[in-house]
Amino acid sequence: MNHLANALWQHMWQGLHGNHAPQMLPVFTDHATFSSAYAVSELAATSLGLAMQGVADLLNRPARPQVNVRLASRWFQHSFMPLNRAAPALWDPFAGDYACRNGWIRLHTNAPHHRLAMERVLGRHPDRAALAREVAQWQATELEQAVIEAGGCAAEMRSAEAWQQHPQGMAVIHEPLFARQTLADGPAVTWALPAARPLLGIKVLDLTRIIAGPVATRFLASLGANVLRIDPPGWQEPGVDEELACGKRRAVLDLTQPADRAQFIWLLKQADVMVHGYRADALEKLGFDAASLQALSPGLVDVSLNAWGWQGPWRNRRGFDSLVQMSCGIAEQGMRWKQHDAPVPLPVQALDHATGYLMAAAVLAGLRQRLQHGCGNQTRLSLARTAWLLEQHRYGLNEQQTGITPRLCDNQPCIELTPWGIGVRLRSAAWLPGTTLQCATPGNPPGTHPAHW
Repeated sequence: MNHLANALWQHMWQGLHGNHAPQMLPVFTDHATFSSAYAVSELAATSLGLAMQGVADLLNRPARPQVNVRLASRWFQHSFMPLNRAAPALWDPFAGDYACRNGWIRLHTNAPHHRLAMERVLGRHPDRAALAREVAQWQATELEQAVIEAGGCAAEMRSAEAWQQHPQGMAVIHEPLFARQTLADGPAVTWALPAARPLLGIKVLDLTRIIAGPVATRFLASLGANVLRIDPPGWQEPGVDEELACGKRRAVLDLTQPADRAQFIWLLKQADVMVHGYRADALEKLGFDAASLQALSPGLVDVSLNAWGWQGPWRNRRGFDSLVQMSCGIAEQGMRWKQHDAPVPLPVQALDHATGYLMAAAVLAGLRQRLQHGCGNQTRLSLARTAWLLEQHRYGLNEQQTGITPRLCDNQPCIELTPWGIGVRLRSAAWLPGTTLQCATPGNPPGTHPAHW
């Protein structure tokens, strides 16, 4: 493909496999790329390629995966298009970038409790224009801190240089892309690993949110895994349900209640994999730290995501892709590259999607380790660390990007029927001989299924 794709691939491969000899690149086709200051399409193709290579390695097959770069880029946008209605809104009306007295800040208000936290600081306003006038009176750093202390989500726009000198930025730079750890042995496994549906019968307990974690478990579901997602009471993600919930069953449990907690422990004891995206301290506070998880489920493949990294002062801070882009310098560099007077983020939420595929690759590597050596393992990733990977892979001044153009042939020929209506989904962007990436069921809302395997 190009030198940026090759460099990204080598970073990812070495990060996941340590000192192992670098694997050959996947076979890339249709090399269209997003227009951006950063190698976004290359990130899409290589992260998906790493996950597909994980499938080949688990099956012990020498075949090289094929990845359609343009289609991989489109999957980073959205893979499901409603046909009989408008697509759901992805953003709360008050979410977005606002000018402060000395720069820019992004407010994340998609969740009702995050919007209420913002309003505790800035007050309630009839529209964005009124809120913008209030924000304009604040210093960006002070407003960021005030919203965070109120329990909300906000990020001041920083340059890459400022982020690298920030205590959290410095902590993230020194973290590995994949923080992997071998854990205790578990009982022998009897996975069939059929080539057509490699993860058939493998139980995946899914405690993830919004995009990155659900991308990982969607990928595992498309390989036949039995994915059971657990949400707390009242949790809703209407903007991404159809996009990310396909192939999964969805139950609701309140882990603070004894009966639900006991049911969760029963599920955990039978799980082969657990994927979770809570803040660093969230499961620990509920009594499910890494040691407890392995004690309850010896041999568990434990893969987790944190927004801001696992070390540093922000390790327990709420975070999302758009906020990380603001803090770590991506939006500011985009503004410079575009010669614009406002933040310019990536054309897609690439940190989320790429980290999701990296998580899936970590799960597959963990399953292979369990199969070959009998031991459990833990892998930790973060959006901020993926951002640092991308920061090291900017386009040069004279490098041109083609842009991404949708084509009718990109869509699957069949209609997907969901509880919300009908739509079409993109064809898979990756291919391995004999293995199909295809979710068996459409998405469903939380609580559709019982909390049982």
